Amino acid sequence: MGSREGKEQIVASLTEQFKNAQAVVVVDYRGISVAQDTKLRKELRENGVNYVVAKNTLLSIAARNAGVEGICDSFKGVTSVAFCDSDAVAPARIIGKFSKDNKVLNIKGGILEGEVIDADKVLALSELPSKEILLAQVASCFQAPIQRLCYVFEEIRKKKEEATA
Repeated sequence: MGSREGKEQIVASLTEQFKNAQAVVVVDYRGISVAQDTKLRKELRENGVNYVVAKNTLLSIAARNAGVEGICDSFKGVTSVAFCDSDAVAPARIIGKFSKDNKVLNIKGGILEGEVIDADKVLALSELPSKEILLAQVASCFQAPIQRLCYVFEEIRKKKEEATA
């Protein structure tokens, strides 16, 4: 797609993705095999993450249009970008795990809810559990005191039964 109109469409699409994303992860994807790339794209897609390979100049224009020009420094070399508008952790978690397991992909940086973050922060974000696991952990925190209270009531009931018997 070498035409000017084609490039403008790509930039418009990328700009919207930068604007709407809760999280963006920028990656140097040099060295990834076709099989690895297919596996990574499948996992990202299944988790609502849009994965794009684009020219650095087009990414830079789109990032500036979206008001996140601070990310432009990471658009060097061979660049791919993962966008997610529904989960702030998913792109970092999936790419971080994939990078560790396959020894390919170099995380360059990212954006978290409109703020540009460096590669170290993206890696820290990748260590967080998924949203569902976090919600389950919070729910168990609420559930534990209720379970203890039920246990106390049950013990009181047993003592009363013993006293009346």
